[in-house]
Formats: sequence, structure tokens, C-alpha cells
Amino acid sequence: MKHLLLVFCVVLLTSCNYFEQKKISSDELLEEELQTFNWKDVDEYPTFASCDSSSGKYVKKQCFEQTLQNIVATQLSKQHIIVSQDVSDTILLKITIDNKGQFTIDDISYKPLTGQQIPKLDSLLRHSFDSLPKIYPAIKRSQQVATQFSLPIVVNIQ
Repeated sequence: MKHLLLVFCVVLLTSCNYFEQKKISSDELLEEELQTFNWKDVDEYPTFASCDSSSGKYVKKQCFEQTLQNIVATQLSKQHIIVSQDVSDTILLKITIDNKGQFTIDDISYKPLTGQQIPKLDSLLRHSFDSLPKIYPAIKRSQQVATQFSLPIVVNIQ
């Protein structure tokens, strides 16, 4: 009987490890959570007030991009651009909208011929965004975040 009691006590004392809980540090928990994020996608894209009535994430994105393209087209159509050769190009604007809704153009790329025919194209494009309506930044997990994207602008001058 004593041996049985002794074995029971030893088993009871060594089995206490099964009841311990592993403590996870906040850094480990944060790192684990960060690994599950899809950093290439946002919950809501940047938007203008005029696009708020649109429903759906991608419909709002299209509305935002279309509004930007319309603003550029309107501003460029007001310019008196004279070319010696026809210009047909898709200009690619790399744009950043920061977490405060501030708009910046990071890069403008186009064909060399387009640059030769319209030497002030960069400044024309940059000035076309001077009077943008208020931009609401992108949202990721209920936080305003910066986003970058490319905006194609089609230019046809004959």
C-alpha cells in the first residue's frame, strides 16, 4: 500500500507540468498577428466624397481612379498643346496617398517621343492635380494607411 501511495504522489508531482500554461509574450503575439496580414490589400481604397455612394470595394476603387483620370483629362484639354507629330501614349503615374489623404506623384513614365513632343508634360500633369477634392485615405483594420498605385493616362494628340 505504501508503494502505491508513493507512486501516486510521484505521478501527481510530475504531472503538474501538464497544468502549466505557456505564456506568450506580447512581441511574439504581435509577430504572429503580423504574419497573418495581407499587406498588399486594404479593406477600403482611397476615395472621394463623390464615390461614397458607390457600393463595393472595387467599385469605389474604379470610381476613385476614374475621377482622377477625368480631372487630368479636363485639365489637359484646357491646355493648348501643339505637336509636330501625332502623340499616342499611355502615361503611367505612380501615385501615393498618405494616411492623411495627401496626394503625391512619385514618378511619371512615358515614351521618349512623347517627352520630345510635349516638353512640359511633367509640370502639366503635376499642375492638373492642384485642385483635387478632399481625398479620404485607404483603411486597413480600421486604421488610415498610405497606399501606392499606378494610374494610366491615355494621351492622343493629332
